[in-house]
Amino acid sequence: MSSTVELTKENFDETVSANDFVLIDFWAAWCGPCRQFAPVYEKAATDNPDLVFGKVDTEAQPELAAAFGIQSIPTLMIVRDKVAVYAQPGALPEAALADIIGQARKLDMDEVRKSIAAQEAQKGTAE
Repeated sequence: MSSTVELTKENFDETVSANDFVLIDFWAAWCGPCRQFAPVYEKAATDNPDLVFGKVDTEAQPELAAAFGIQSIPTLMIVRDKVAVYAQPGALPEAALADIIGQARKLDMDEVRKSIAAQEAQKGTAE
């Protein structure tokens, strides 16, 4: 059984809202690097059963890809407490993916929210 969840526009918001830590792989069947990354992502999902690993087929879900400004695939996004804390295109090797997951686990989300609030406040005064 696959340990990843197929994300669609119907279940995306619910999945991200209901879980504190969601990884999202934006991919497509025709994309060679996506196919190379798939087993690495599946293994990470198996190795981290407490996290939600989602996959967005950009061909089947163009609205989701557009909503997140996905320009190239594969793109990995990590959402913690409804905040995107990581989004990078490119197929990652296993060690790099494990490292990013470890870093995302260690994030202090209160600090992240403070940082975002500060950035939003600066934008407000700059206009």
